[in-house]
Amino acid sequence: MSEERTVTVLVAVHAPDEEAAAVTVLGAQPQVTVARRCAELAELLAAAEAGAGTAAVVSGDLPGLDREAVARLRGAGLRVVAIEDPATPAERLAGLGCDVVVAGGDAENLVAAVRGDAPDAAEPAAPAPDLGGRSGTIIAVWGPAGSPGRTTTAIELAAALAGIGAAAPRRSGLLRRHRPAPRPRADTVLLADADTYASSVTSRLGLLDDAPGLAAAARAAGQGVLDVVTLARHSPVVLPGVRVLTGITRASRWPELPATSLDMVFQRCRELASWTVVDCGPVLEADEVLMYDTRAPQRNGATLSALQAAEIVVVVGGADPVGLQRLVRGLEDLRDAAVPVPAARLVVVNRVRDAAVGRRAESQVRDALARYAGVDNVHLVPDDPAGLDTALLAGRVLAECASGSPARAAFVDLAGRVRELVPTGV
Repeated sequence: MSEERTVTVLVAVHAPDEEAAAVTVLGAQPQVTVARRCAELAELLAAAEAGAGTAAVVSGDLPGLDREAVARLRGAGLRVVAIEDPATPAERLAGLGCDVVVAGGDAENLVAAVRGDAPDAAEPAAPAPDLGGRSGTIIAVWGPAGSPGRTTTAIELAAALAGIGAAAPRRSGLLRRHRPAPRPRADTVLLADADTYASSVTSRLGLLDDAPGLAAAARAAGQGVLDVVTLARHSPVVLPGVRVLTGITRASRWPELPATSLDMVFQRCRELASWTVVDCGPVLEADEVLMYDTRAPQRNGATLSALQAAEIVVVVGGADPVGLQRLVRGLEDLRDAAVPVPAARLVVVNRVRDAAVGRRAESQVRDALARYAGVDNVHLVPDDPAGLDTALLAGRVLAECASGSPARAAFVDLAGRVRELVPTGV
Protein backbone atom coordinates (compact mmCIF):
# COMPACT_ATOMS: atom_id res chain seq x y z
CA MET A 1 0.00 0.00 0.00
CA SER A 2 1.25 3.50 -0.89
CA GLU A 3 2.21 5.70 2.05
CA GLU A 4 0.52 8.69 0.38
CA ARG A 5 -2.90 7.12 0.54
CA THR A 6 -4.99 7.91 3.61
CA VAL A 7 -7.00 5.09 5.13
CA THR A 8 -10.36 6.17 6.52
CA VAL A 9 -11.59 3.85 9.24
CA LEU A 10 -15.05 3.15 10.59
CA VAL A 11 -14.89 1.82 14.15
CA ALA A 12 -17.68 -0.27 15.66
CA VAL A 13 -16.39 -1.81 18.88
CA HIS A 14 -18.93 -2.82 21.48
CA ALA A 15 -16.97 -2.30 24.72
CA PRO A 16 -16.35 1.44 25.38
CA ASP A 17 -12.84 0.91 26.77
CA GLU A 18 -11.77 -1.19 23.79
CA GLU A 19 -13.33 1.33 21.39
CA ALA A 20 -11.43 4.20 23.00
CA ALA A 21 -8.18 2.25 22.83
CA ALA A 22 -8.68 1.38 19.14
CA VAL A 23 -9.54 4.98 18.24
CA THR A 24 -6.51 6.29 20.15
CA VAL A 25 -4.12 3.84 18.49
CA LEU A 26 -5.45 4.39 14.99
CA GLY A 27 -5.80 8.14 15.33
CA ALA A 28 -2.13 8.45 16.23
CA GLN A 29 -0.98 6.84 12.98
CA PRO A 30 0.04 8.81 9.89
CA GLN A 31 -2.24 8.44 6.86
CA VAL A 32 -4.93 6.86 9.07
CA THR A 33 -8.12 8.76 9.85
CA VAL A 34 -10.93 7.54 12.08
CA ALA A 35 -13.89 8.77 10.07
CA ARG A 36 -16.67 7.62 12.38
CA ARG A 37 -17.29 5.82 15.65
CA CYS A 38 -20.40 3.74 15.09
CA ALA A 39 -22.56 2.80 18.07
CA GLU A 40 -24.26 -0.15 16.37
CA LEU A 41 -24.11 -2.35 13.29
CA ALA A 42 -26.87 -0.50 11.43
CA GLU A 43 -24.92 2.76 11.67
CA LEU A 44 -21.76 1.02 10.48
CA LEU A 45 -23.52 -0.45 7.45
CA ALA A 46 -25.09 2.88 6.55
CA ALA A 47 -21.75 4.67 6.77
CA ALA A 48 -20.04 1.96 4.71
CA GLU A 49 -22.61 2.09 1.94
CA ALA A 50 -22.40 5.87 1.91
CA GLY A 51 -18.68 5.57 1.11
CA ALA A 52 -17.51 7.04 4.40
CA GLY A 53 -14.59 4.62 4.89
CA THR A 54 -12.13 2.23 3.33
CA ALA A 55 -11.70 -0.06 6.34
CA ALA A 56 -13.90 -1.21 9.19
CA VAL A 57 -12.76 -2.26 12.66
CA VAL A 58 -15.37 -4.36 14.44
CA SER A 59 -15.40 -6.28 17.68
CA GLY A 60 -16.36 -9.90 17.77
CA ASP A 61 -19.16 -9.21 20.25
CA LEU A 62 -20.81 -6.51 18.13
CA PRO A 63 -24.56 -7.31 18.25
CA GLY A 64 -25.92 -8.53 14.91
CA LEU A 65 -22.52 -9.17 13.34
CA ASP A 66 -22.92 -12.13 10.99
CA ARG A 67 -21.77 -13.33 7.59
CA GLU A 68 -24.38 -11.26 5.75
CA ALA A 69 -23.25 -8.06 7.50
CA VAL A 70 -19.59 -8.75 6.73
CA ALA A 71 -20.49 -9.44 3.09
CA ARG A 72 -22.26 -6.08 2.90
CA LEU A 73 -19.21 -4.30 4.32
CA ARG A 74 -16.91 -6.00 1.85
CA GLY A 75 -19.36 -5.33 -0.95
CA ALA A 76 -19.09 -1.63 -0.10
CA GLY A 77 -15.32 -1.88 -0.65
CA LEU A 78 -14.21 -2.00 2.97
CA ARG A 79 -11.47 -4.13 4.46
CA VAL A 80 -12.99 -5.77 7.54
CA VAL A 81 -10.71 -6.14 10.54
CA ALA A 82 -12.16 -8.00 13.50
CA ILE A 83 -10.89 -7.82 17.08
CA GLU A 84 -11.01 -11.15 18.87
CA ASP A 85 -12.57 -11.35 22.31
CA PRO A 86 -13.01 -14.25 24.77
CA ALA A 87 -16.67 -14.77 23.84
CA THR A 88 -15.97 -14.76 20.10
CA PRO A 89 -12.93 -16.80 19.07
CA ALA A 90 -10.90 -16.06 16.00
CA GLU A 91 -12.20 -19.17 14.22
CA ARG A 92 -15.77 -17.84 14.32
CA LEU A 93 -14.73 -14.38 13.11
CA ALA A 94 -12.79 -15.92 10.25
CA GLY A 95 -15.88 -17.98 9.43
CA LEU A 96 -17.87 -14.77 9.07
CA GLY A 97 -15.60 -13.75 6.21
CA CYS A 98 -13.57 -11.04 7.96
CA ASP A 99 -10.39 -10.14 6.10
CA VAL A 100 -8.18 -10.20 9.19
CA VAL A 101 -8.66 -11.18 12.83
CA VAL A 102 -6.35 -9.65 15.44
CA ALA A 103 -6.11 -10.27 19.16
CA GLY A 104 -7.55 -7.75 21.56
CA GLY A 105 -4.96 -5.22 22.71
CA ASP A 106 -2.58 -6.03 19.83
CA ALA A 107 -2.08 -2.45 18.64
CA GLU A 108 0.75 -3.23 16.21
CA ASN A 109 -1.17 -5.86 14.27
CA LEU A 110 -4.35 -3.78 14.37
CA VAL A 111 -2.60 -0.89 12.63
CA ALA A 112 -0.97 -3.22 10.09
CA ALA A 113 -4.29 -4.88 9.34
CA VAL A 114 -6.08 -1.57 8.80
CA ARG A 115 -3.33 -0.37 6.48
CA GLY A 116 -3.48 -3.62 4.50
CA ASP A 117 -0.06 -4.84 5.55
CA ALA A 118 0.44 -8.48 6.49
CA PRO A 119 -0.07 -8.75 10.26
CA ASP A 120 1.56 -11.42 12.34
CA ALA A 121 -1.78 -12.71 13.59
CA ALA A 122 -4.29 -13.34 10.84
CA GLU A 123 -7.38 -15.47 10.73
CA PRO A 124 -6.77 -19.19 11.41
CA ALA A 125 -7.62 -21.70 8.76
CA ALA A 126 -9.23 -24.92 9.91
CA PRO A 127 -7.62 -27.99 8.36
CA ALA A 128 -9.79 -29.70 5.79
CA PRO A 129 -10.43 -33.43 5.89
CA ASP A 130 -8.27 -35.58 3.63
CA LEU A 131 -10.16 -36.37 0.43
CA GLY A 132 -7.29 -37.99 -1.39
CA GLY A 133 -5.63 -34.75 -2.46
CA ARG A 134 -8.77 -33.09 -3.84
CA SER A 135 -11.93 -31.38 -2.71
CA GLY A 136 -15.40 -32.65 -3.46
CA THR A 137 -17.32 -31.82 -6.62
CA ILE A 138 -20.59 -29.88 -6.64
CA ILE A 139 -23.26 -30.69 -9.22
CA ALA A 140 -26.22 -28.33 -9.59
CA VAL A 141 -29.38 -29.88 -11.02
CA TRP A 142 -31.44 -27.11 -12.59
CA GLY A 143 -34.29 -26.85 -15.05
CA PRO A 144 -37.04 -24.47 -16.10
CA ALA A 145 -40.43 -24.30 -14.44
CA GLY A 146 -43.04 -26.93 -15.11
CA SER A 147 -41.86 -29.98 -13.13
CA PRO A 148 -39.46 -31.42 -15.73
CA GLY A 149 -38.05 -33.87 -13.16
CA ARG A 150 -35.31 -31.93 -11.39
CA THR A 151 -35.81 -33.63 -8.03
CA THR A 152 -36.06 -37.12 -9.50
CA THR A 153 -32.89 -36.52 -11.51
CA ALA A 154 -31.04 -35.17 -8.45
CA ILE A 155 -32.05 -38.12 -6.26
CA GLU A 156 -31.31 -40.81 -8.84
CA LEU A 157 -28.02 -39.16 -9.81
CA ALA A 158 -26.96 -39.09 -6.16
CA ALA A 159 -27.89 -42.76 -5.76
CA ALA A 160 -25.97 -43.71 -8.90
CA LEU A 161 -22.87 -41.75 -7.84
CA ALA A 162 -22.98 -43.54 -4.49
CA GLY A 163 -23.11 -46.89 -6.27
CA ILE A 164 -26.41 -47.98 -4.75
CA GLY A 165 -27.35 -51.28 -6.38
CA ALA A 166 -30.34 -53.56 -6.48
CA ALA A 167 -28.99 -55.52 -3.51
CA ALA A 168 -29.35 -52.55 -1.15
CA PRO A 169 -31.13 -53.51 2.10
CA ARG A 170 -34.86 -52.90 2.14
CA ARG A 171 -36.43 -50.48 4.55
CA SER A 172 -39.83 -50.79 6.16
CA GLY A 173 -42.43 -48.03 6.46
CA LEU A 174 -43.23 -45.07 4.25
CA LEU A 175 -42.10 -42.58 6.89
CA ARG A 176 -38.86 -43.33 8.61
CA ARG A 177 -36.52 -41.57 10.95
CA HIS A 178 -32.86 -41.26 10.07
CA ARG A 179 -30.72 -44.34 10.58
CA PRO A 180 -27.34 -44.20 12.29
CA ALA A 181 -24.61 -43.25 9.86
CA PRO A 182 -22.61 -46.18 8.49
CA ARG A 183 -18.86 -46.21 8.42
CA PRO A 184 -17.39 -43.50 6.16
CA ARG A 185 -17.02 -44.41 2.50
CA ALA A 186 -14.71 -42.93 -0.12
CA ASP A 187 -17.69 -42.23 -2.43
CA THR A 188 -19.89 -40.34 0.00
CA VAL A 189 -22.56 -38.26 -1.73
CA LEU A 190 -24.39 -35.28 -0.24
CA LEU A 191 -27.84 -34.48 -1.64
CA ALA A 192 -28.95 -30.90 -0.86
CA ASP A 193 -32.44 -29.50 -1.50
CA ALA A 194 -32.02 -25.80 -2.34
CA ASP A 195 -35.37 -25.33 -4.09
CA THR A 196 -37.01 -22.30 -2.47
CA TYR A 197 -40.27 -22.71 -4.40
CA ALA A 198 -41.28 -26.35 -4.04
CA SER A 199 -38.75 -28.35 -2.07
CA SER A 200 -39.65 -32.06 -2.35
CA VAL A 201 -36.61 -34.23 -1.62
CA THR A 202 -37.97 -34.90 1.87
CA SER A 203 -41.34 -36.20 0.71
CA ARG A 204 -39.85 -37.96 -2.30
CA LEU A 205 -37.61 -40.04 -0.01
CA GLY A 206 -40.30 -40.60 2.60
CA LEU A 207 -38.51 -38.65 5.34
CA LEU A 208 -40.02 -36.78 8.23
CA ASP A 209 -40.13 -33.09 7.33
CA ASP A 210 -39.50 -31.63 10.78
CA ALA A 211 -35.81 -30.84 10.31
CA PRO A 212 -34.84 -28.52 7.41
CA GLY A 213 -31.15 -29.36 7.40
CA LEU A 214 -30.05 -26.84 4.78
CA ALA A 215 -31.62 -23.95 6.70
CA ALA A 216 -29.92 -25.09 9.89
CA ALA A 217 -26.57 -25.31 8.12
CA ALA A 218 -27.12 -21.84 6.64
CA ARG A 219 -27.82 -20.42 10.10
CA ALA A 220 -24.62 -21.94 11.43
CA ALA A 221 -22.69 -20.54 8.46
CA GLY A 222 -24.22 -17.10 9.03
CA GLN A 223 -22.91 -17.13 12.60
CA GLY A 224 -19.46 -18.35 11.53
CA VAL A 225 -19.72 -21.67 13.39
CA LEU A 226 -20.30 -24.09 10.50
CA ASP A 227 -17.64 -26.79 10.34
CA VAL A 228 -17.63 -30.26 8.83
CA VAL A 229 -18.85 -31.86 12.06
CA THR A 230 -21.81 -29.48 12.28
CA LEU A 231 -22.67 -30.02 8.63
CA ALA A 232 -22.56 -33.80 9.11
CA ARG A 233 -24.94 -33.48 12.05
CA HIS A 234 -27.46 -31.64 9.88
CA SER A 235 -27.09 -34.07 6.94
CA PRO A 236 -27.90 -37.60 8.17
CA VAL A 237 -27.25 -40.67 6.07
CA VAL A 238 -30.57 -41.89 4.66
CA LEU A 239 -29.25 -44.15 1.89
CA PRO A 240 -26.04 -46.17 1.74
CA GLY A 241 -23.34 -43.58 1.09
CA VAL A 242 -25.84 -40.71 0.64
CA ARG A 243 -26.32 -37.88 3.11
CA VAL A 244 -29.30 -35.54 2.73
CA LEU A 245 -29.57 -31.84 3.56
CA THR A 246 -33.33 -31.46 3.58
CA GLY A 247 -34.96 -28.31 2.24
CA ILE A 248 -37.28 -25.75 3.77
CA THR A 249 -40.67 -27.11 4.81
CA ARG A 250 -42.61 -24.12 3.46
CA ALA A 251 -41.88 -21.87 0.51
CA SER A 252 -42.40 -18.83 2.75
CA ARG A 253 -39.22 -19.75 4.64
CA TRP A 254 -36.97 -18.86 1.71
CA PRO A 255 -35.28 -15.95 3.60
CA GLU A 256 -33.61 -18.62 5.76
CA LEU A 257 -31.38 -19.53 2.80
CA PRO A 258 -29.29 -16.40 2.08
CA ALA A 259 -26.70 -16.74 -0.64
CA THR A 260 -23.88 -15.42 1.55
CA SER A 261 -24.42 -18.26 4.02
CA LEU A 262 -24.94 -20.92 1.36
CA ASP A 263 -21.60 -20.01 -0.21
CA MET A 264 -19.96 -21.24 2.98
CA VAL A 265 -22.28 -24.25 3.21
CA PHE A 266 -21.25 -25.43 -0.24
CA GLN A 267 -17.60 -24.90 0.65
CA ARG A 268 -18.05 -27.19 3.65
CA CYS A 269 -19.93 -29.68 1.46
CA ARG A 270 -16.76 -30.11 -0.58
CA GLU A 271 -14.93 -31.06 2.60
CA LEU A 272 -17.58 -33.52 3.78
CA ALA A 273 -18.49 -35.40 0.61
CA SER A 274 -16.87 -36.48 -2.62
CA TRP A 275 -19.95 -35.42 -4.56
CA THR A 276 -22.59 -32.85 -3.68
CA VAL A 277 -25.79 -32.89 -5.77
CA VAL A 278 -27.93 -29.76 -5.32
CA ASP A 279 -31.59 -29.72 -6.34
CA CYS A 280 -32.20 -26.11 -7.45
CA GLY A 281 -35.29 -23.98 -7.96
CA PRO A 282 -36.38 -22.99 -11.48
CA VAL A 283 -36.08 -19.18 -11.37
CA LEU A 284 -32.81 -17.38 -12.13
CA GLU A 285 -33.74 -13.71 -11.82
CA ALA A 286 -31.70 -11.68 -9.32
CA ASP A 287 -34.58 -10.27 -7.27
CA GLU A 288 -32.76 -7.19 -6.02
CA VAL A 289 -32.56 -5.87 -9.59
CA LEU A 290 -36.36 -5.83 -9.70
CA MET A 291 -36.73 -3.92 -6.41
CA TYR A 292 -36.04 -0.40 -5.26
CA ASP A 293 -34.47 -1.73 -2.06
CA THR A 294 -31.29 -3.33 -3.34
CA ARG A 295 -30.63 -4.85 0.09
CA ALA A 296 -33.83 -6.90 0.12
CA PRO A 297 -33.36 -10.68 0.56
CA GLN A 298 -32.98 -12.63 -2.66
CA ARG A 299 -35.65 -15.24 -3.29
CA ASN A 300 -33.44 -16.95 -5.85
CA GLY A 301 -30.16 -16.50 -3.99
CA ALA A 302 -30.02 -20.20 -3.12
CA THR A 303 -30.23 -21.28 -6.75
CA LEU A 304 -27.74 -18.67 -7.93
CA SER A 305 -25.31 -19.63 -5.16
CA ALA A 306 -25.50 -23.31 -6.13
CA LEU A 307 -24.99 -22.56 -9.83
CA GLN A 308 -21.99 -20.37 -9.08
CA ALA A 309 -20.42 -22.98 -6.81
CA ALA A 310 -20.96 -25.94 -9.12
CA GLU A 311 -18.39 -27.47 -11.43
CA ILE A 312 -21.15 -29.19 -13.42
CA VAL A 313 -24.70 -28.08 -14.14
CA VAL A 314 -27.21 -30.74 -15.12
CA VAL A 315 -30.01 -28.99 -17.04
CA VAL A 316 -33.28 -30.93 -16.98
CA GLY A 317 -36.19 -30.60 -19.38
CA GLY A 318 -39.34 -32.50 -20.26
CA ALA A 319 -39.78 -34.50 -23.47
CA ASP A 320 -42.95 -32.86 -24.78
CA PRO A 321 -43.56 -29.79 -26.96
CA VAL A 322 -44.09 -27.46 -23.99
CA GLY A 323 -41.20 -28.91 -21.99
CA LEU A 324 -38.77 -28.68 -24.92
CA GLN A 325 -39.74 -25.08 -25.61
CA ARG A 326 -39.16 -24.22 -21.96
CA LEU A 327 -35.83 -26.04 -22.04
CA VAL A 328 -34.62 -24.04 -25.05
CA ARG A 329 -35.55 -20.78 -23.36
CA GLY A 330 -34.10 -22.01 -20.07
CA LEU A 331 -30.72 -22.64 -21.68
CA GLU A 332 -30.75 -19.04 -22.89
CA ASP A 333 -31.64 -17.83 -19.40
CA LEU A 334 -28.78 -19.90 -17.97
CA ARG A 335 -26.31 -18.23 -20.33
CA ASP A 336 -27.58 -14.81 -19.19
CA ALA A 337 -27.71 -15.63 -15.48
CA ALA A 338 -26.70 -12.96 -12.96
CA VAL A 339 -23.79 -15.14 -11.73
CA PRO A 340 -21.07 -16.93 -13.66
CA VAL A 341 -22.19 -20.48 -14.47
CA PRO A 342 -19.59 -23.17 -15.25
CA ALA A 343 -19.14 -24.26 -18.85
CA ALA A 344 -19.50 -27.97 -18.02
CA ARG A 345 -23.17 -28.68 -18.61
CA LEU A 346 -25.16 -31.82 -19.26
CA VAL A 347 -28.59 -31.48 -20.83
CA VAL A 348 -31.03 -34.17 -19.70
CA VAL A 349 -34.47 -34.73 -21.22
CA ASN A 350 -36.87 -36.74 -19.07
CA ARG A 351 -39.80 -38.99 -19.96
CA VAL A 352 -38.93 -39.49 -23.61
CA ARG A 353 -41.90 -41.20 -25.30
CA ASP A 354 -43.46 -41.41 -28.74
CA ALA A 355 -46.90 -40.42 -27.44
CA ALA A 356 -45.73 -36.88 -26.66
CA VAL A 357 -43.38 -36.06 -29.54
CA GLY A 358 -44.26 -38.51 -32.29
CA ARG A 359 -42.54 -41.49 -33.86
CA ARG A 360 -38.83 -42.00 -33.22
CA ALA A 361 -39.05 -39.79 -30.14
CA GLU A 362 -35.34 -39.92 -29.32
CA SER A 363 -34.34 -38.71 -32.77
CA GLN A 364 -36.95 -35.96 -32.72
CA VAL A 365 -35.78 -34.64 -29.34
CA ARG A 366 -32.14 -34.65 -30.40
CA ASP A 367 -32.91 -32.87 -33.67
CA ALA A 368 -35.03 -30.21 -31.94
CA LEU A 369 -32.40 -29.36 -29.36
CA ALA A 370 -29.60 -29.33 -31.95
CA ARG A 371 -31.59 -27.00 -34.17
CA TYR A 372 -33.02 -24.56 -31.63
CA ALA A 373 -30.53 -24.70 -28.75
CA GLY A 374 -27.27 -25.80 -30.36
CA VAL A 375 -27.10 -28.87 -28.07
CA ASP A 376 -25.51 -31.79 -29.88
CA ASN A 377 -25.02 -34.18 -26.99
CA VAL A 378 -28.24 -34.58 -25.00
CA HIS A 379 -28.83 -37.32 -22.44
CA LEU A 380 -32.24 -38.97 -22.77
CA VAL A 381 -34.17 -40.68 -19.99
CA PRO A 382 -36.95 -42.98 -21.27
CA ASP A 383 -40.44 -42.76 -19.83
CA ASP A 384 -40.94 -45.35 -17.10
CA PRO A 385 -44.18 -44.57 -15.24
CA ALA A 386 -44.38 -47.97 -13.58
CA GLY A 387 -40.90 -47.86 -12.06
CA LEU A 388 -41.02 -44.20 -11.03
CA ASP A 389 -44.50 -44.51 -9.54
CA THR A 390 -43.35 -47.51 -7.52
CA ALA A 391 -40.35 -45.55 -6.22
CA LEU A 392 -42.51 -42.52 -5.41
CA LEU A 393 -45.09 -44.59 -3.53
CA ALA A 394 -42.44 -46.41 -1.50
CA GLY A 395 -40.24 -43.36 -0.88
CA ARG A 396 -37.25 -45.16 -2.35
CA VAL A 397 -34.83 -44.88 -5.25
CA LEU A 398 -35.19 -46.98 -8.38
CA ALA A 399 -32.23 -49.16 -7.43
CA GLU A 400 -34.13 -50.33 -4.36
CA CYS A 401 -37.52 -51.14 -5.85
CA ALA A 402 -37.17 -51.24 -9.66
CA SER A 403 -33.62 -52.31 -10.40
CA GLY A 404 -34.48 -53.26 -13.98
CA SER A 405 -36.00 -49.88 -14.77
CA PRO A 406 -34.85 -48.36 -18.07
CA ALA A 407 -34.94 -44.95 -16.40
CA ARG A 408 -32.56 -46.20 -13.72
CA ALA A 409 -30.14 -47.42 -16.40
CA ALA A 410 -30.25 -43.96 -17.98
CA PHE A 411 -29.46 -42.30 -14.65
CA VAL A 412 -26.55 -44.69 -14.09
CA ASP A 413 -25.23 -43.69 -17.52
CA LEU A 414 -25.68 -40.03 -16.52
CA ALA A 415 -23.54 -40.63 -13.44
CA GLY A 416 -20.89 -42.12 -15.71
CA ARG A 417 -20.90 -39.00 -17.86
CA VAL A 418 -20.56 -36.83 -14.76
CA ARG A 419 -17.54 -38.86 -13.66
CA GLU A 420 -15.98 -38.39 -17.10
CA LEU A 421 -16.25 -34.62 -16.72
CA VAL A 422 -14.40 -34.83 -13.38
CA PRO A 423 -11.57 -37.31 -14.03
CA THR A 424 -10.12 -36.76 -10.56
CA GLY A 425 -13.41 -37.69 -8.93
CA VAL A 426 -14.42 -40.93 -7.34
